Amino acid sequence: MDVVAAIALGADLAYSGTRFIATQEARAVPSYKEMVVDSKADGIVYTSLFTGVHGSYLKGSIANAGMDPDNLPEGSKSDMDFGNEEISAKAWKDIWGAGQGVGNIDEIMPARDLVLRMEREYRETLAHLNAA
Repeated sequence: MDVVAAIALGADLAYSGTRFIATQEARAVPSYKEMVVDSKADGIVYTSLFTGVHGSYLKGSIANAGMDPDNLPEGSKSDMDFGNEEISAKAWKDIWGAGQGVGNIDEIMPARDLVLRMEREYRETLAHLNAA
């Protein structure tokens, strides 16, 4: 594999974690999987409110928790109080994380099929890059 192929493929693999949420085997609740499928990149909010560290969360899950995803205050690690009653929703349980790659996810599928598709796409991309 040449360096160009490695760089190009490595950048694309940064999005693969979110893709595995929407697999049949993932232990995410069905509504989380569906929200991943239904969301687009503009459905992601980058905020430090829930953990004190910036992370990417699905707007829909924030709205479902009763908050306005477009008007969230910032949080900080030093201010975090996980027993805080003002924020009853919890990151990862109620507020669902996802990356901007959600826009490329259009179905819930078996993990095996996803891995095989990723392998096929990898090989096709590698062949294309090496042909150039």
